Amino acid sequence: QVQLAESGGGLVQAGGSRRLSCAASGRTLSVYSMGWFRQAPGKGRELVVGIRMGDGSTYYKPNYEGRFTISRDESKNALSLYLQMNNLEPEDTAVYYCAASRDSTAYTGQRDFEYWGQGTPVTVST
Repeated sequence: QVQLAESGGGLVQAGGSRRLSCAASGRTLSVYSMGWFRQAPGKGRELVVGIRMGDGSTYYKPNYEGRFTISRDESKNALSLYLQMNNLEPEDTAVYYCAASRDSTAYTGQRDFEYWGQGTPVTVST
């Protein structure tokens, strides 16, 4: 099992930046891929960016490439995932979720992930 805990959400003004963190615990040595998703009010959950842990390959949904950057920290006893979000817009208001997979190296869709965090809300004000 893998447990995921997001943090870093909050209120930010339009044009500002925010860095989200995801702390993974449990059987993290066998995590093959991770990702960030978001769910805006009244909309479905969608991929922001996915990453394959082995070679660091990433896939950004085109809307986010250039403004959002994924990174990871795989130290000896911990696995963390980050999402740096710049030039935020009110349309970026959403709950942001961290996801992980031990079953697949694929990382471009919801079905690729079997572990999910509880989400951290980000509100971008005008």
